[in-house]
Amino acid sequence: MPPNLNSALKKLLPSKLPPTLSTRPGTLYQVLSRFPNDGVGQRVHQTRWSVKDIGNSYWEVTRTQLKLEGQHGKAWGKLIWKGRPATGREERIRGGLKYTWRDGESQSKSPATTIPTSSKPSPPQAALSDPA
Repeated sequence: MPPNLNSALKKLLPSKLPPTLSTRPGTLYQVLSRFPNDGVGQRVHQTRWSVKDIGNSYWEVTRTQLKLEGQHGKAWGKLIWKGRPATGREERIRGGLKYTWRDGESQSKSPATTIPTSSKPSPPQAALSDPA
């Protein structure tokens, strides 16, 4: 693309993207309204799940009723919690306005850590051998 065409396109486009093209987090209904069919089939998660180190958790949206251009509404879906279906049936997604949401699955901050059984701290040897 010629450099003058690139700069001309930048002048024509707004500096701030419209809400429908934004990728930043928002309410559940704002996030769902960015997708076709009001987000049916999308995976969404609360941003606090990633902060709390809860990975591989999300809602798979099965139906929606959005109002006021995605500012309010209702949404239903199936909860996948830590990689496993929580109930396996469709249920109402709560906290749509209360929490901040993002599309996709929640990401764990650190890889899963397991504590080996042999690494338990043992009492000091001096305390065991000294009866005083």
